[in-house]
This record gives sequence, structure tokens and C-alpha cells, in this order.
Amino acid sequence: MTIAELLHSATGANQLGDSPQLDCELLLCFVLGVAPSYLKTWPERQVSGDHWAQFDALLQRRIAGEPVAYLIGSQGFWSLDLEVSPATLIPRPETELLVEVALDLALPEQAAVLDLGTGTGAIALALASERNGWQICAVDLQQSAVDLAERNRQRYQLNNVRLFASDWFAAIPVQRFDLIVSNPPYIEANDPHLTQGDVRFEPASALVSGDDGLDDLRLVCSQSVDYLADGGWLLLEHGFDQGAAVRELLERAGFTLVETRSDLNGCERITLGCCHF
Repeated sequence: MTIAELLHSATGANQLGDSPQLDCELLLCFVLGVAPSYLKTWPERQVSGDHWAQFDALLQRRIAGEPVAYLIGSQGFWSLDLEVSPATLIPRPETELLVEVALDLALPEQAAVLDLGTGTGAIALALASERNGWQICAVDLQQSAVDLAERNRQRYQLNNVRLFASDWFAAIPVQRFDLIVSNPPYIEANDPHLTQGDVRFEPASALVSGDDGLDDLRLVCSQSVDYLADGGWLLLEHGFDQGAAVRELLERAGFTLVETRSDLNGCERITLGCCHF
């Protein structure tokens, strides 16, 4: 079968979710070890029996619901291609809004930044790639996530990022940060979406946060004031229907200039506030 025939057959005969063509192209690129442009340039190239078998095995796992990012072991975020694994949440395009908002803040050239719950390191590494003067500390509860994020850091030689394991602030050295960012778990424990789609394969510890989804957001909001410099900022990602609740949490903790930003889908996604003593 040619590349074009294989892609046509795979996308036409199977239920693959919202982006069947893209899913199949990513899987085939992974199997062949080529860039996406190769598939467009050489659609008439024959696919060997071994490659076809590898592709079909991955395709069947995708049909069963496994995320493409886990199948190929990587996911694009910002300008980076990050290693991912089932030990971490898959970085999502919506989270790039948090990076954009952080980069727009008037922070010192040598800003001290803390990323809580770093996972793959996506947020910390994206910020580090844009601001080489920032000194970024990134932590995660899971050592396996820290190890993965460290591999991503080494790949891009981002030496202004330091990674270690911590249960939120528990192991953070006593210091003041100019910026704290976090994409914490924020899904309700009984949310039916946890049993649907790609989310079924992601670690629950990175998704679920109590009965109302706000347990970790409450902790971060209340404890961040002890780690922020005067005039420092806290930026939080949250669920599309949690903007009002997070604004209230920030205001209750004493933050000012509290506001919520919406993502490209018009959903409230990022809330930020400034800390003043």
C-alpha cells in the first residue's frame, strides 16, 4: 500500500475522534521516522509490511482510546516538542494562554519564577525558552514527572530551570518569587468526563481535586502569598466554569488586580492576581 492509500483507508474506516486525519498522519510519521511534510511530498511511496503492521497496532490502540501523544511519546507545546508519558498530563493548547499572559507581565529581567505541578515541564520550559534571564523553579509531586521534565529540560539545554519533587510548597526553599504559575488539578471527583475519551488514560492525580474541583486551587491561592514578592503575580489555569470561584479565592487571599482571561474558544481559562503587602 502507498502512503496515500494507507492514510485514506485508515481514516475512512475507523472512528478516531475529532481529528482522524491528523491522528493517522502523526502515527504514520512516528512509525516511518519522518516529518509530516514527507507524507505530502511522497504520497506514492510504498509502506513496507513491517511498517504497516506497526502502524496498524498503534491505530488499534488509538481506536481503543489511547491518546496519540502517549502512543508516539511526544506532544508539541509552544515552540517545543516535549516527551510525554502516562505519568503526566498531556500538555494542551489552552495552557499556552498561561504562557502568553505570563510573558506579557512587567516582571524584572532576572525574575524568580515558580511553576507548581510542572508535569512534563511544559509551562516552565516554554517560559525559559522565551526569557533566558528568568530563574525558574519547577516542582511536581511525582518523581517520575520530575525525571521526565528534566529530560525535556536537557533536550533544550534550558539551564535557567531547576526541577525537583515537592508536594506543592512543602519542599520549596524559603524565598520570594516574582511570579508563581500553576495548572493544578481542577476536575470534580465525580465528573463524567473522567470516564470518556483520552482523559481515561491520564493520571487521575493530575486531574481530580476534590468534590468541587477546587481543593488544590484553594491551597495554591492561600499559600502563594507567603512566597510572592511585593508586586508579584499568581497565574492559575482552571476549568471553564470556575472563573468566578477562583477570582473569589484570590480576592479572599488578599490579591489585587484580579482578572480572568478567556481562551480562543471563549472559555474562561486563566485567572491572575497581584500580591501587595
